[in-house]
Amino acid sequence: MDDFPTYPSGLRLAGRRVVVVGGGHVAQRRVPQLIAAGAVVHVVAPQATPAIEGLVGSGEVVWHQRGFEESDLDDTWYCIAATDLPTVNERVSRAAEARRVFCVRADDATRATAWTPATGRHDGVTVAVLSNREPQRSARIRDEVVEQLREGTLSARRGRVRTPGVVLVGGGPGEPELITVAGRKALMDADVVVADRLAPRELLGDLSADVELVDVAKLPRGRSAQQEEINRVIVDRALAGKRVVRFKGGDNFVFGRGYEEVIACREAGVPVTVIPGLTSPVSVPAVAGIPVTHRGVAHEFTVVSGHLPPGHPESLTEWDALARLRGTLVLMMAVQNAPAIAASLVAGGRDPGTPVGVVCDGTMPGERTVLSTLGTLAADLEAEQVKPPAIIVVGDVVAVAHPERFGDLPGTSAGDET
Repeated sequence: MDDFPTYPSGLRLAGRRVVVVGGGHVAQRRVPQLIAAGAVVHVVAPQATPAIEGLVGSGEVVWHQRGFEESDLDDTWYCIAATDLPTVNERVSRAAEARRVFCVRADDATRATAWTPATGRHDGVTVAVLSNREPQRSARIRDEVVEQLREGTLSARRGRVRTPGVVLVGGGPGEPELITVAGRKALMDADVVVADRLAPRELLGDLSADVELVDVAKLPRGRSAQQEEINRVIVDRALAGKRVVRFKGGDNFVFGRGYEEVIACREAGVPVTVIPGLTSPVSVPAVAGIPVTHRGVAHEFTVVSGHLPPGHPESLTEWDALARLRGTLVLMMAVQNAPAIAASLVAGGRDPGTPVGVVCDGTMPGERTVLSTLGTLAADLEAEQVKPPAIIVVGDVVAVAHPERFGDLPGTSAGDET
């Protein structure tokens, strides 16, 4: 038998007054959850953290900037005593008891009339765990259950009907852990998954056996599934009553032809939604330790497709204008044309000594970074046998990340950055 047996109950606090006494870090953790439940939150405290002040400024919380008074609990449904003064928390408890208001005590759970469980949510399911005043154990159990729900190893489908349509899911840069929670959930709910070569391949192994997998891998300079055929596949499967996930690497709308698929679905009358992914030109350099901006070094970054070389009649890029920029240039799909691009940037005025970082197979087991300059990029790519996929970062941010190779830039030491 537990020392303090509880009767679990889900409180519906929407539109109801809830009082939090105290404006410190405990209150800061509790208040957002109360707001999410729709409660009318009143904070009573002489001081509050900047985060709580921000909620007050946005109109989400009412702040009574003073000490606690028993009348604060009049017409209150629920309260939390979260000060660092046991005497104040005890006053709150007594006032709550007198008014039949359930009260949580941050300092002494044994004197509280309610406990806050460790909670998590997934797909309409709320998981709440109480383990007899062991909050860390409660949190661990909560995390394990929610993670299993998200991964589909613990089923919570309830036989629900999946609405036919298309979901465009950006899978991120390649590492399975870097897909969004929403993207992972959409995959697990799919009837059909239409996947690219650069989509996180390990996640496909988690699909149930009854999910149809359509491989539309686009291999560089090899066989390819034309975009029109991809559009036809996703539309036809959706019109047949299937829930279709179009799964690709990075983000659908950053050189991913995602909006072409949106247009195709809309023209066919197929419902379509978008779940963005971590875009590779930002996330891959970040994982490799290269920032695309840095205070005092780069005030802008520009993402460019390098699938066409400078001077190509179909190119839409003004390379001369890019050469005059002082910030960071991030090149995608540019390995083959990188020598011509580097030459064009130098001819346009960019210093041939400009640092370059080439991140190959970013976030994947074979990830490596090749360091170079605009003037030596062609030779270094050949010497290092760089193959796609790779993200090429041009600019002084590469020197910030690798001072051992390029030396320290003025004003970029650790002490200069806030």
